[in-house]
Amino acid sequence: MKNTNKQSVELSYYRLTLQSFLLESHPELAANAEFIAARGDLAAETYSQVIKDGYTPSQAEEFANEVLYKDLNFSKHDTLVNILWNEFADEVPQGSAKKLARQLLPVCEVIFAKYSLTDDFAYELQFDQLYTELTGTIVLWLEDHELQ
Repeated sequence: MKNTNKQSVELSYYRLTLQSFLLESHPELAANAEFIAARGDLAAETYSQVIKDGYTPSQAEEFANEVLYKDLNFSKHDTLVNILWNEFADEVPQGSAKKLARQLLPVCEVIFAKYSLTDDFAYELQFDQLYTELTGTIVLWLEDHELQ
C-alpha cells in the first residue's frame, strides 16, 4: 500500500511542478490538463524506472526533469517579457510586463510560427532576427494601443 501512496505523491509532485512552470513561462499551456497529466505521469514513471535501474535519486530526478520539460525550455512568453524589460522599460513598468506579454502572445504568434522553436533556440543565430521582429511588432502594438 505504501508504494501506491508514494507513486501517487510522485505523480502529483510532477504534475504540480509542471503546472507551476507552465503558469510562469507557458501560460498558453497551463490549462491543458491532458498535457500536464501525460507529461507529469511520464516524468514520474521515468523517475521510478531510473531508480529501479540503480541510479541515485538525484540522477533519477535529472532524468525525470528532462522528460518533464522536454520542448519547454524556450518560452515565447518569457521572450516577450524579456523584450519588454530590455527594450520598453520606459513605456512598460516591469511589474506589468508579464501581463502585457500574455496579451501580446496571440499578436506575435504569426512571427513565432516562422521559426523552428527548439529548446536551444535562444542560443541560435536566428534568435536575434526573431527578437528584432518581435520588438518591431511590439512597437506597432504599443502605438496602436496608445502605450508609447
